[in-house]
Amino acid sequence: MKQLRFDFNNMFDFSIGKTHGVTDQDLQRIRKQAEQAHAHLQAILSDRSKRVNLCLEWAQLPFQDKAQVRQIQRLGNEIARRYENVISLGIGGSYLGLKAAQDALCPPYYNEFDGLRKGRPRIYFEGNNLDPETLSALLKNLDPRKTFVIVISKSGETTETKAAFAVVEPWLKKGAGPRYGRQIVCITDPNSGALRKKVNAHQAADPQSFRNLPLLKGVGGRYSELNMGLLHLAIVGVPIADVLAGAAAMSRRCAQPQLRKNPAYMYAALQTIAYRSKGKPIAILMPFAETLKSTADWYCQLLAESTGKKFSRSVKVNDQGREDWLMDKQHIVNLGRTPVPSRGTNDLHSIQQNNIEGANDKTVTFIRVESFTNDIRVPGAGDILSGQPFSRLLSLAQEATEWALVRQQRPNCTVIMPGITPYHWGGLLFFFEMATAFEGELLNINAFDQPGVEGYKNYMYFKLKKPGISSEISDEIKKNPLKKNKLFIL
Repeated sequence: MKQLRFDFNNMFDFSIGKTHGVTDQDLQRIRKQAEQAHAHLQAILSDRSKRVNLCLEWAQLPFQDKAQVRQIQRLGNEIARRYENVISLGIGGSYLGLKAAQDALCPPYYNEFDGLRKGRPRIYFEGNNLDPETLSALLKNLDPRKTFVIVISKSGETTETKAAFAVVEPWLKKGAGPRYGRQIVCITDPNSGALRKKVNAHQAADPQSFRNLPLLKGVGGRYSELNMGLLHLAIVGVPIADVLAGAAAMSRRCAQPQLRKNPAYMYAALQTIAYRSKGKPIAILMPFAETLKSTADWYCQLLAESTGKKFSRSVKVNDQGREDWLMDKQHIVNLGRTPVPSRGTNDLHSIQQNNIEGANDKTVTFIRVESFTNDIRVPGAGDILSGQPFSRLLSLAQEATEWALVRQQRPNCTVIMPGITPYHWGGLLFFFEMATAFEGELLNINAFDQPGVEGYKNYMYFKLKKPGISSEISDEIKKNPLKKNKLFIL
């Protein structure tokens, strides 16, 4: 089977000049650091206790137990047979990963047309925002008796998802009756947390109520699509095994120590050089396929939350060989490229103007698809477009965009997908995950925590008077209120 390829010609000096392009000397300078990063990652990945402790267990997701995968596939098929609608509640990776999968692997307009769904349910994503309009409209127009609910939250305390479920649960109970819990699956921590307690209480009374799947230890949300996203794939009819097979094939390629044999390592190395040495802090991901736009959104969370860090990483190893990563508060680094999701050809008529003539502070990563399931030819004769397949025009537009960027000495590279299939999409996700992990190593930051996310949560919890907030957090908020001067509000 054809594999994904990574074309990085346009990142080099021979294409875009030495000022903005990577040179052989640049690669040589980073080589030793890359070797050390590979050795460090492999030492962790080869030891389950280390993987779990440092949140790298996601790297094992392509190799999950096949019997368990078949069980999830059966559960998904059961839900699909019995219900017309599914409401999926989750935020962050618990939303973005699922949305990326649905847009890439289901037919476009999947929810709108029965024939495209082939008897499977419509999928609605909620619990990813606190805007009241969308959830309100949804519940007013769905029949709870024909609706299944999936709740994805490790703790059950995530504000957006918790609030949505607090609304959806009584709606479901009122419409579906006392056994409404049989229309719910919770994907949560297997041992602890508020949602786990709720699951256990309901199952004690009815084992078919609040069925559940585990969020695996050592798998962070943004790296968890191949864990918490499997049930969603099964419900919409995507063969889970094909997605995992593509990810597994990419995993094997990404285990190679040499940069020139490892596409994820090479991607991370080139982007790091462009960022640290060539002044390129902005990372634009531009798939030339409408159905991959949500995959670009997923990648933006992956990159931003993984590498946007204030402090350098301090690695501590105890006498038993346990490794912990601590924030080195003596070294403020404020690192991390800023990701921007985009898509071709739509954005060639918007942000491409800035890409070409604005500040030369970006790298552009294209995703080019070689073959589409469906194609259309432009009808007629006598025009330059006449008889042309849309797929050729799209490919030519991507090639033309490369050329225009190169002419202006703008670094860019291309991930080439043979097709948007479950196999190749699984490979694409793992490629970006491993590239991001390796980029974290090269930057010497912790790519698997997200302390910056806690700031807004703590402020909200304080204002909502949540019990148990530490005095340190309370005092910080009290001593540093937001300042609003009416003179500066027009």
